[in-house]
Amino acid sequence: MKTIKLTPTSKHRNWLVFPVALVLLCITSCDSFVEVELPKSQLTTVTVFDEYATAEGALTDVYSKIRDQGLLTGTSAGLSYQLANYTDEFTCYSAPGGPALPFYFNTLLPANTSISSYWNSSYNQIFSANAVMEGVQKSAKLSVKQKEQLTGEALFIRALLHFYLTNLYGEIPYILTTDYQSNTTVKKNTVNEVYTQVISDLDTAINLLSQQYDGPERIRPNQFVAKSLLARVYLYDGAWAEAANASSAVLNATNFYFLENAISTVFLKNSKEAIWQLQPATAGKNTDEAASFIFLSGPPTMVALSDNLINSFTSSDLRKSNWTKAVSKGSDIWHHPYKYKAFNPTAASVEYSIVFRLSEQYLIRAEARAQQGDLIGAKEDLNKIRKRAGLNETTAVTQPEILNAVLQERRWELFTEYGHRFFDLKRFGKIDSVLSATKAGWNSTDVLFPLPQNELSVNPNLRPQNNGY
Repeated sequence: MKTIKLTPTSKHRNWLVFPVALVLLCITSCDSFVEVELPKSQLTTVTVFDEYATAEGALTDVYSKIRDQGLLTGTSAGLSYQLANYTDEFTCYSAPGGPALPFYFNTLLPANTSISSYWNSSYNQIFSANAVMEGVQKSAKLSVKQKEQLTGEALFIRALLHFYLTNLYGEIPYILTTDYQSNTTVKKNTVNEVYTQVISDLDTAINLLSQQYDGPERIRPNQFVAKSLLARVYLYDGAWAEAANASSAVLNATNFYFLENAISTVFLKNSKEAIWQLQPATAGKNTDEAASFIFLSGPPTMVALSDNLINSFTSSDLRKSNWTKAVSKGSDIWHHPYKYKAFNPTAASVEYSIVFRLSEQYLIRAEARAQQGDLIGAKEDLNKIRKRAGLNETTAVTQPEILNAVLQERRWELFTEYGHRFFDLKRFGKIDSVLSATKAGWNSTDVLFPLPQNELSVNPNLRPQNNGY
């Protein structure tokens, strides 16, 4: 058995965690080095990419990691939960010392374990995606079509994670290889540089991926999944025409997607509004979001939807009656998110976590159209979402009014979904005015998370720390 010893850094420990299905390495950490052992009974990277089934397994293992840990997990550690605390979507009832409290009170510090966990898990997943691409490229046995599918999906994953990282931390490294020596001394890229590379990765992914899903479910990205992310990236980057075009490409794929008429069916696993979903770990298991958000009795022990959010809905809004649920004790009433309703396991899974769905694409195009002066088209898209929610058409007329209406509609439509509220308030330049009025601990520098202190200590090229920390 061969033992490989690596130079001791936390970067090595974080980024040299290969996916189990990729190389099945046995990794143990020591104070002075990291030992990576290659047991003879386990697969090596060469054999993994000899067969499509094992190469596919390496990639699906990355999806499992995305589902179970890091930014996009539906557990209380993920962005859906913690950014709802960070903004004005949740009221936190956690006991002192709970991991949600620094988010709720906006008192994050560089040494916060959640901050380092987001960073480390994301770069671990990025590293794994890069490892898949490199293994696929070197394979002499995979077909061209198989290589294109696997590479396209890995590029999408890499783009998705870097997109979230830069919106949370600002300037970050964009990691393109598995070369640990260069990765441990990597420098930060500007947000514009990150967006440029994200767009490049997505453009390549779109050219490689098929329009068809790889299988009967929507758990493996196809071309439209990559275009959905591309539309969001263009929107955040202020490229209005490109955002409208990318969202239109998805919205026009009516043989794949359409808005569900019944709002109660939007978050079911067979929803035609779903563009990309994360499949639960086992048959009969449902979403981590339901398990994290739903409480059955009051007072809540963790979080509840804020009165500010609940009171912003009109009584006729079907999203309030279908996507939130009241829990009372005496005269006290609390509400929890109820988009995902399957709190317990079922005979067969009925809900998957939806990462991209069609409603967002309508709202992206509405905003992009309004920014370009196409006010009629913007209102048409906005009203599709409003009508499905049981509301009358918007009364907004001017461009500023329509843009404000889009921001409000995004709040009602996308609450507790992967931090949309936080990113939207930042994009619209309203985060200070809105959160300073509702959050006692809000500071203008809270628009970015602190960079993890242990990463700055290991790699001075990541300095300076973000302002305010």
